Amino acid sequence: MKSVLWKLLGTGSAVLAAALADRALNLIWRGATGDQPPTVPEDPETNWGEALAWAALSGAVIGVARMLATRRAAAYYMRSTGELPKALRRE
Repeated sequence: MKSVLWKLLGTGSAVLAAALADRALNLIWRGATGDQPPTVPEDPETNWGEALAWAALSGAVIGVARMLATRRAAAYYMRSTGELPKALRRE
């Protein structure tokens, strides 16, 4: 039962964090450039600089947001159950 709980908690928090980070990225991009972020950076018609900047920025921000959310979920899980989720234990 605990493994199912962790899967729901860990995955749910990571997905929510990624969605919130994506919304924040769009706002930041529009504020910084005045344009919409590239919807398909892989499109050959997208400027290389814009595509690379978007890939680097979005990868970093979404990765950090997911990591922070998963850490918070793991801390909550640990407080609730008294142990780390099996997937995060060092063995």
